[in-house]
Amino acid sequence: MWVLLGVGVVVIGFVARINPLLVIAAAAITTGLAAGMEPLALVAALGKAFNDNRYVSLIWIVLPVIGLLEREGLQELARGLITRVKAATPGRLLLGYFMVRQALAAVGLTSVGGHAQTVRPLLAPMTEAAAEQRHGPLDDDTRNLVRAHAAAVDNIALFFGEDIFLAIASILLIKGFLEQNGVMVEPLQLSIWAIPSAIAALGVHAVRLRALDRRLGMKGAVA
Repeated sequence: MWVLLGVGVVVIGFVARINPLLVIAAAAITTGLAAGMEPLALVAALGKAFNDNRYVSLIWIVLPVIGLLEREGLQELARGLITRVKAATPGRLLLGYFMVRQALAAVGLTSVGGHAQTVRPLLAPMTEAAAEQRHGPLDDDTRNLVRAHAAAVDNIALFFGEDIFLAIASILLIKGFLEQNGVMVEPLQLSIWAIPSAIAALGVHAVRLRALDRRLGMKGAVA
């Protein structure tokens, strides 16, 4: 019964809006002590759990690497590369990224891409450069519009692409939910039915990106 004190620590910590890392650490220590563990054994158990699940922390290693590359001029390099492609427009660039991102997600490579890894350091600067090359300097609203489309492309392509892959968590979640409600389906069936949805998402977004190019063109003409 006393081991449930850890749950209370979590609730109090989140209600008080204390740093989540501190709350979780305090809850773990409280639970361990309440269960009668010795302090050294408790620290050893926490260390073993961290070591066994250290791959979860890899994402925190990526962020400083991206920050260091940005400091060394990664965004400027990306902008310079796209200005050499005369046929590039924001819509065409984002559509190309959409297709690549969706195709990779469909074969299970969901971690290739993402906001931290590609959108902020590469895709958004390249899209802004393509827009400036076509339509001149961007005002703040237009720049934010371009960045929003870059972020949306990554989200939508991943969302509709990953369902095609058999072993993704969303497929297993759908299968489990349907089985609980008496509908028996195989993961392969769900994956096959996800293909038309992915194609439809690609078509709809291609139209939206075409509209983005037209909107930027009208802004440039007005300016």
